[in-house]
Amino acid sequence: MGSKWQRAKRRDPFWRLAKKEGYRARSAFKLLEIDDTYRILGPGRTIVDLGAAPGGWSQVAAERSPGGRVVGIDLQTMFPLEGAEFLRGDFTHAATMERLRALAPHVDTVLSDMSPNISGAYDADHARSVHLAGQALDFAEQVLRPGGDFVCKVFEGELFKPFLDRVRAEFAWVKVTHPEASRKASSEVFVIGKRYKGRSAPEPRGEPTPQDLAGRFELNL
Repeated sequence: MGSKWQRAKRRDPFWRLAKKEGYRARSAFKLLEIDDTYRILGPGRTIVDLGAAPGGWSQVAAERSPGGRVVGIDLQTMFPLEGAEFLRGDFTHAATMERLRALAPHVDTVLSDMSPNISGAYDADHARSVHLAGQALDFAEQVLRPGGDFVCKVFEGELFKPFLDRVRAEFAWVKVTHPEASRKASSEVFVIGKRYKGRSAPEPRGEPTPQDLAGRFELNL
């Protein structure tokens, strides 16, 4: 199985291109395409990359945001990357948030290419993906400046629309895209939210959030 997977990886044109151009992961080309189309990076911008290891997205963010600041956050260790800083920790914890605010009190863009550990049970994997996406959106709502941008990976499924509706409530412009570098068989899509409306007092919700619905599954993130 391992050798078969390795052969398939070597046949992947984006894996080969990442090796050739010095990117840490093939996923870099997803962010490159998203930025080419939707302009969510740029000079002087402060970017936070959630689930940053091994650093492919942070690498692109640093290249495309000269004079700005890129902060990657992950539970795993990430090797040093020129033009980016790294916080090891859980982005949902207050201590990590405090460390981030000390580095970057104002954030222009929040990125999340996070994916759950795949179990093979699609309903559970989808629910875990929506749960992670919801946590990323919670984080973005706390740190983004008004007018800021948000990019988040999520698996499609029955819980996707409630999550998308929530993004639409927080951002003036929202788009869903499936970059060319995403594998054709993958159910992943990327939700782009532009022009964050800014924080306001929370309103009671009559319907359960995607995170509430995802709670029907045991989450092991």
